[in-house]
Amino acid sequence: MKKTLISLALAASAFAGAANAADKLVVAASPVPHAEILEHIKPALAKQGVDLEVKVFTDYVQPNVQLAEKRVDANFFQHKPYLDEFNKNKKTNLVPVVAVHVEPFGAYSTKVKSAAQLPDGATVAIPNDPSNGARALLLLQSNGLIKLKDPSNLLATSRDVVSNPKHLKFRELEAATLPRVLGQVDLALINTNYALEAKLNPTKDALFIEGKQSPYANLLVARPDNKNSPAMQKLAKALNSADVKNFLATKYKGAIVPAF
Repeated sequence: MKKTLISLALAASAFAGAANAADKLVVAASPVPHAEILEHIKPALAKQGVDLEVKVFTDYVQPNVQLAEKRVDANFFQHKPYLDEFNKNKKTNLVPVVAVHVEPFGAYSTKVKSAAQLPDGATVAIPNDPSNGARALLLLQSNGLIKLKDPSNLLATSRDVVSNPKHLKFRELEAATLPRVLGQVDLALINTNYALEAKLNPTKDALFIEGKQSPYANLLVARPDNKNSPAMQKLAKALNSADVKNFLATKYKGAIVPAF
């Protein structure tokens, strides 16, 4: 009888361990604001039986690579134009789960205080990945600095500039490095997550910034095989909760806006 009870206890323990493992989610995220948002909802998810582990990355490539290779369960750092371009180029099939927030893209300078003050031949730093590079050009266009061949092309490049009255010179750099070169260029167009990490306040420090109508909502992204798992859906619901909406408003004060 004692051996039977021990066997049953061990089996129950193993079953519980398997259940816990099934409810664990490892999510790759950028430090700010994505990891901060995930850490905020971690206690609420724990009460629902979801053990959330956040792995922080400072680049825009590894979170997708590791998701495709099943080393993480999901990621939270990118918008759909970037995801579409990554899937196309890397032959992956990563899928959006839910849109969470918009980080209005901004233009920053330590040398001028307005777009009108940019000198002829000014050097402008933009991200070197296709989707964010195009996003930067579209923002420059919306502020009258350039004109693009197709004003709505979400993958425009500097070769698509058909009018450049100030003869702006473009430097394409990795997005994460842009805050560090701010003092070396006349203008830098910086993703809000990197601006916040560099202690820039988008609502105060940006010369100009995207409006809330931006199509670049940041997504929770998974794979087709786990997108609809109960744990993933609990995470998605938590990210679209009133609690997260309040957290964004309180912590980021307009620099990050909900997409739900």
